[in-house]
Amino acid sequence: QVQLVESGGGSVQGGDSLRLSCIASGFRRTPSMAWFRQVPGKEREGLAAFEQFGTPVYASSVQGRFTISKDIAKNTIYLQMTDLKPEDTAMYYCAGTDLNLKRAELMLEARYPYWGQGTQVTVSS
Repeated sequence: QVQLVESGGGSVQGGDSLRLSCIASGFRRTPSMAWFRQVPGKEREGLAAFEQFGTPVYASSVQGRFTISKDIAKNTIYLQMTDLKPEDTAMYYCAGTDLNLKRAELMLEARYPYWGQGTQVTVSS
């Protein structure tokens, strides 16, 4: 019954910006949420996640360029991406869990049982 739906991907030029959205439904509790991305043939990479009682956590590869945010009333999280680079090209996924995660667990793929279908981001030079 849990469902995560991403949107907002597309094809852009280097230096452009995009905002991804993920609408969550069916959770019994307020979920912990995160954004991941994956390139074919490579492992899924954690990008950004909410720390339960602190600030968001970011991967070094996107620190300073990507920002995760949420709208509780709309059950939606966002990933604002700026200064996009060709190496950002990937399928982007929204992930969630109804369990509280420790800071060290926020970027671990295995800690998230629920995933969206993905939205493709393609950045050309």
